[in-house]
Amino acid sequence: MRPMFGRMQTKTETSGPPARLALTREETAEALGMSAVSVDRLTRRGLLHPSRATRRPLFPVWEIERFLRDTSAVIGLRGAS
Repeated sequence: MRPMFGRMQTKTETSGPPARLALTREETAEALGMSAVSVDRLTRRGLLHPSRATRRPLFPVWEIERFLRDTSAVIGLRGAS
């Protein structure tokens, strides 16, 4: 390993590109396990909010996580007291 600013690089500092902050429509669909058309439907219904700062909509990872949190139901155990 080469020193970086007077210290050694760790494996995490040298392993691959930085984490993505946003996903494309197709990547969002794949991450959610659905089709791109379904992502479009969720967007039209106002359940998913893409960033429109670029020519193509990008879905921030935090927005995908919010969607999953907000649309997940808590499942209780039957017969548990």
